[in-house]
Amino acid sequence: MAGSLDGRVLFPVADQAPGQVGTRTRFAYHEEEGRIWAEYDGGDVVRGHLVGTRDGDRLDFRYVQLKTDGTTSSGHCVSTVVELPDGRVRLEESWEWESQPGRGTSVVEERR
Repeated sequence: MAGSLDGRVLFPVADQAPGQVGTRTRFAYHEEEGRIWAEYDGGDVVRGHLVGTRDGDRLDFRYVQLKTDGTTSSGHCVSTVVELPDGRVRLEESWEWESQPGRGTSVVEERR
């Protein structure tokens, strides 16, 4: 199993669709006894929160965010935690909006 996410800061490796999470978005993760949560912001996201669980290297969480245009949105994500050879962590994500149409995949990881 990959190491704890507690205190790690992750960034998307590529921009998503316009107006969504992108490479300027910063996720600050916390983990305790199988529970995970994070705050995120940057780019088109003024403030975002996610909360969920970790079972081994699988994360299952819901997220909600406020964008710069004043709209809010929410969704569900399942991620796989991957420990990279240099010790950094990557999350390989499969997400789906619950407040609007849309789904996709993304990757976030620690920067060097």
